[in-house]
Amino acid sequence: MSSTRPDPRTDDDEIITWWGLVIEGYHVTQGKLTAAIAEEFGLAPASFDILLRLVRSPEHRMPMTKLAHEAALSSGGFTKVADRMAKAGLIRREPCETDRRVTYAVLTEHGLDIARRSRKTAAEVLRKHVLAPLGEADSAALAEAMRTLRQANS
Repeated sequence: MSSTRPDPRTDDDEIITWWGLVIEGYHVTQGKLTAAIAEEFGLAPASFDILLRLVRSPEHRMPMTKLAHEAALSSGGFTKVADRMAKAGLIRREPCETDRRVTYAVLTEHGLDIARRSRKTAAEVLRKHVLAPLGEADSAALAEAMRTLRQANS
């Protein structure tokens, strides 16, 4: 069991190297994932992220401002991505019936199909490039460690 208190004796270069390895591992793995999604579905990373968020949402819809925030996109950046996705028939904009300030991004049938198929491809890539080399226990431990970092630093 690890301590939650950092060891002040940890060498500066060692801790910087650890973090560098996390970043490098992420970048190379994410590169494989985004390349597979782009090759098979023609999706940019932001579009894929938005599809995943919508396919997991009730009724496959979310308020656009919430979706932009969760996808870590500026409102202008999100608008451009949403415009491209709407033009490709992946999403449609739907006004809120009770609050005219709110507009929803909603998956179309085509968008739902692409979201499900691209999610399956992503899972296959991650099984090959994360689960196979790490195993299930280390993959779960990695996810838990990253969850801890997200909570500790948010």
